[in-house]
Amino acid sequence: MKKITAGLFAAILLCGCGAAINLQGKVASVSSGKFIYEDGNLITEYDAGIDATWAACEKTFLEMQAREVQKERKISSGVIRGIIQDEKVTVRVQYVSLNKTTVFVFVGVAGNRIAARLIHDKIAAHLARP
Repeated sequence: MKKITAGLFAAILLCGCGAAINLQGKVASVSSGKFIYEDGNLITEYDAGIDATWAACEKTFLEMQAREVQKERKISSGVIRGIIQDEKVTVRVQYVSLNKTTVFVFVGVAGNRIAARLIHDKIAAHLARP
């Protein structure tokens, strides 16, 4: 499985920015070199610990006036679900290392890259503030 994943990412990198690849029903693409779009999830890694990233995600949901918010937090991961502007939003936070955290954003039924990017921008803004 690791070989397939490594091959998939190598193929994406060779294709350049904005390229997409479909392998065994999984769709992945690279956007601006920092974001990975896979099966409707816009994924990026932040240079922040999991606690700070989790707090930034909570602030983003609050700022965007999310309704029906559900939070599930564990030691090394967490999920926040809610409805923002009539779209279901799921944000998954996953520990990578002491100062690295991966965040997955899924918006809507099939994934909305533009809305997910907006949410990522707001999370990044919250992380930049002290």
